[in-house]
Amino acid sequence: MVPALADWCAVDLLDGETVRRVSVAGREAGQPSIDLPWALPATSHARLARALLGAGPVLLTRFTAPGQATDAVHRRELEQFERLRADTAILASVRARGQVLGALTLVTNTPGRSLTKEDLPLVEDLAHRVGLAVDNARLYLLQKQMAQRMQLSLLPRLPDIAPLQVAARYTPARESSAVGGDWYDCFRLPDGAPALVIGDIAGHDLQAAVQMSQVRNMTRALAWDRQGPPSEIVGRLDRALDGVGEGMVATMVLARLENSATGRWRLRWTNAGHPPPLLITRAGETRFLQDGHDRILGADLTAPRPDACRALPPESTVLFYTDGLIERRTESLDRGMTRLRQQTTALSNLDIETFCDKLPTMTRPDNEDDIAVLALRLPPAH
Repeated sequence: MVPALADWCAVDLLDGETVRRVSVAGREAGQPSIDLPWALPATSHARLARALLGAGPVLLTRFTAPGQATDAVHRRELEQFERLRADTAILASVRARGQVLGALTLVTNTPGRSLTKEDLPLVEDLAHRVGLAVDNARLYLLQKQMAQRMQLSLLPRLPDIAPLQVAARYTPARESSAVGGDWYDCFRLPDGAPALVIGDIAGHDLQAAVQMSQVRNMTRALAWDRQGPPSEIVGRLDRALDGVGEGMVATMVLARLENSATGRWRLRWTNAGHPPPLLITRAGETRFLQDGHDRILGADLTAPRPDACRALPPESTVLFYTDGLIERRTESLDRGMTRLRQQTTALSNLDIETFCDKLPTMTRPDNEDDIAVLALRLPPAH
């Protein structure tokens, strides 16, 4: 709109009972604008206040001196027109779906560029388009916030598994308003051993979130049904998912912590098509736990799944994560895994909560996928 139609333009939006100026454009640098936010008065002679209440569009060709203003808002408006050396102005309500969202103000001060009545339909249409854009942005933000709240509500509260420490974080995709299928879990098995789970359901929609909740609940139920190694539990999950018939594409790692008679902790796990856990020692050495890797969930109901077992050094960290932490469209997966090793080496001396806080922030700010991380910290040696 500037400079094609006017010399100065502003958009003011309603925010409850107050007004907030969100955008200003002018042909000249340093042009003034009203200090906002300010309260919207019930009655005011200011054209902006009337537009915010739904009046307009209106064309102004003569301007009253600020000294003749009838209220504070009117005075600020007239002072602004005076500082802009306004020749003509048009004010229009910004509307969408029958609701007034704000006001659009256009001002000219260049000879030969006066606004006329013929411009009113165009400005009204522009204000309507602004209103649709603003309303769509608000609806998108509301949808995204609701989706994120739903996703977070489906994730569990981590138990106390002292002397082990566990922490987790979930970071939604920045450019998506849909819920995702990334999830984690931690609970004690019937024999008291802690179990840790990380998983990913393909998709970014409500169905993925529902399927994620089903898989998590079934995993817990099967783990409690009878004791067995992680491979046996995930094998029964394969058959259960086949019976449910959801046709989902899902990956997961299920692990349990075992304490030996010597006080050394062992991790026993099976991997159903998921990125491998990462072991980080206190000194910053890293190693991906590649063993125990097998097909995705539900791919084959006949072949047994493998288990893997590894002794864990004291004060080491085991990181479980979803692919959003390592995958980028512009680089290979190997590069993403190398980057993760470098990042965790730099964070290895931090406490477990800070470790989990820092890790997602080291990814790109425009991450295209959800990220879930679950970190386990081993206690010092006795």
